Amino acid sequence: MANVFSAGTTTASLPLIARRWTIDDIPDQTGKTAVVTGANSGLGLRTAEALAAKGAHVLMACRNELRAAAALESVAAAATGPKPEVLPLDLADLTSVRRAADHLDVRGNAIDVLVNNAGVMALPRNVRTAEGFDAQFGTNHLGHYAFTGLLLPALLRAPDPRVVTVSSIAAWGGVINWPDPNWRVLYVRWLAYSQSKLANLLFTAELNRRAREHGAALIAVSAHPGLSATNLYDSEAEKGVGGRLAALQQRALVGLAQSDRMGALPQLYAATMPGLPGNSYLGPAFETFGYPRRAFRNPLACSRTQARALWRLSESLTDVNYPWPH
Repeated sequence: MANVFSAGTTTASLPLIARRWTIDDIPDQTGKTAVVTGANSGLGLRTAEALAAKGAHVLMACRNELRAAAALESVAAAATGPKPEVLPLDLADLTSVRRAADHLDVRGNAIDVLVNNAGVMALPRNVRTAEGFDAQFGTNHLGHYAFTGLLLPALLRAPDPRVVTVSSIAAWGGVINWPDPNWRVLYVRWLAYSQSKLANLLFTAELNRRAREHGAALIAVSAHPGLSATNLYDSEAEKGVGGRLAALQQRALVGLAQSDRMGALPQLYAATMPGLPGNSYLGPAFETFGYPRRAFRNPLACSRTQARALWRLSESLTDVNYPWPH
């Protein structure tokens, strides 16, 4: 059995430099249900459009309902199968996370694909979630940890469920701040962001390991978009002197970035390609741009000890325990 914490073995079946895989190569998704967080714009919107165009029933889990309403029209126009729906979800509020998961669970339907895409980046101020967590750690990791766990019964109703968590090249600079993971003592926004993106990779590895341990068919994989032109910066990033500097940095980066349609390809590959090994990590062929290929990761993301420790911390902070079958 492949070592699920190895950066190389789990994606060995994928080419290092991939051919030009595009949305036209996505297999038929008819009969599948996909939940995409942050589907109102950027990578999430492009992911929702592509899945709907291939026949999936897409549930767009979004915080901003006004933006979601406009995005819904775009996804509906692309859809070839069931009409897409909007699911209100604020990952920075665990009450909202539970409400959204309960709404899906009472339907009793299976969820085939969950794309944990939503996120905030490099907030210039030490913003807090409803529970008092650092907004980046709370939204990018803890919110998705909780949402995935609460949706586990629905995921396990599907024959081959898949959880895709979107990380970032910023994970290369990530270190879990174990003494202060919520940055209460000293907040450094890019370190906080990198921590949350490393957490995405550790979460994927441990989720995949636990699924195997419990004999579940679920696989967990991750992807990153390289340098992609999206509006990941939260509105908080526009406020104050630090926010104006962040906005200038963002505009400079956008000039070097690939489109959000290209940036979404790795997570679409991760979400749809049959036979993908668990704990695979996909990214652009040239790291910041290009077509999907297997990606390399921060060596810390390969630490089983850190993955287990993060899982225990996440359980404690969110009070969400995954209901695996016995």
